[in-house]
Amino acid sequence: MKKYLIIIACFLTFLFCFQASALAFCGFYVAKADSKLYNQASQVILARNGEKTVLTMANDYQGNVKDFALIVPVPVPIKEDQVNVGNPKILERLDAFSAPRLVEYFDSDPCQPIGYMDAIPSAARSNEMTQGRRQEKNQSFGVTVESKFTVGEYDILILSAKESNGLEKWLIREGYNIPKGASELLQPYIKQQMKFFVAKVNLTELAKSDFQSLRPLMIAYESPKFMLPIRLGMVNSQKEQDLIVYLLSSKGETELTNYRTVKVPSDVDIPEFVQQEFSGFYKSMFSRSHEKEGRKVAFLEYAWNMANCDPCSAEPLNPDELRQAGVFWQNSPYDNNLFITRLHIRYDKAHFPEDLKFQNTANQQLFQGRYVIRRPFRGNISCDAGKNYPQQVRQRQQKEAQTLANLTNWKLIDIEKRINFLETQTENTPWWRKLWQ
Repeated sequence: MKKYLIIIACFLTFLFCFQASALAFCGFYVAKADSKLYNQASQVILARNGEKTVLTMANDYQGNVKDFALIVPVPVPIKEDQVNVGNPKILERLDAFSAPRLVEYFDSDPCQPIGYMDAIPSAARSNEMTQGRRQEKNQSFGVTVESKFTVGEYDILILSAKESNGLEKWLIREGYNIPKGASELLQPYIKQQMKFFVAKVNLTELAKSDFQSLRPLMIAYESPKFMLPIRLGMVNSQKEQDLIVYLLSSKGETELTNYRTVKVPSDVDIPEFVQQEFSGFYKSMFSRSHEKEGRKVAFLEYAWNMANCDPCSAEPLNPDELRQAGVFWQNSPYDNNLFITRLHIRYDKAHFPEDLKFQNTANQQLFQGRYVIRRPFRGNISCDAGKNYPQQVRQRQQKEAQTLANLTNWKLIDIEKRINFLETQTENTPWWRKLWQ
């Protein structure tokens, strides 16, 4: 684990829409595939309306907090009152609400058909001289400290730089462990005259608090830029990284313009035993889909009106929670203009050579990653109308097994061994009745 976590996260716009759902997903919610499936999944909330954005960055940093550092390119200078520490539970709530989910249906008695059940809806002078000398050194590196302040448990600097080598030297001198190759990647942001938001942990302030872990940092700013820089963050790791972005808007779905956005496989029937290992299923399915798409796409896992859910893996966020997530444009508790898009991106240097660029769309189609298990009726079947039911279920179970194998690349023979196939019932009809018929 690197001592310093460098996250490059910037400006995104998001689209969300409102729509009375024509999609009625009947079924009981069983389980969800949330961000806890991934060891180091970065999470970002972007609440945007017009050119105003609130960016929330979750910290999954593991290590001594005195070594923590966060560097974020920002399009405009940031003042103290534009920064806030957020509630980590808000990210947990958004994650739970939008996570891909498993639902189940129960077959009715084929002799008494009643249809499927409806769905249950269920984060001093000497000092002045020292500061003066430090400022001279800053200028010699072409780095200017625009401002500095403390918010919560974080000491924050806003920097500008004239060239990337100078910025790299300044950061190293100040104790930031900049990875090799960072200078080259910093240069494009400097050419765009972007500022750098740098945060460290204030140990004294952290000791005063009751928090056991670092809270998310929130930044509010205005800019027409609609992108998320990720390249500098990739310097820290040679492995693929998972990024989950929650896009909150009053308009519609958000898409990438420089990479394809595709939907995760959804609305498929899978065997009953998957309920006991849904997490393993989803991880395998996602990895398989990631490979099939050439490892260079963003996956849409959820797109929905925040006012409702069907089926619900968690209750929709209430107005106070939405405010804590950065939603600033709702004027009353009765406002209903919020749409959430959840994008899951697994990226590395080879397949994501550019920063993420987004666009708003007018697409208000609802979507969720949804996987279905259907429970067969296993009682006694005593009517002629149900005589073909066992065979039909076995055919369905065979199809579910093949679907699971295709989605995950698991071996079909191993899947079939774990399926509780419905047994064909013994024929009790007297032999002569068949003769007369």
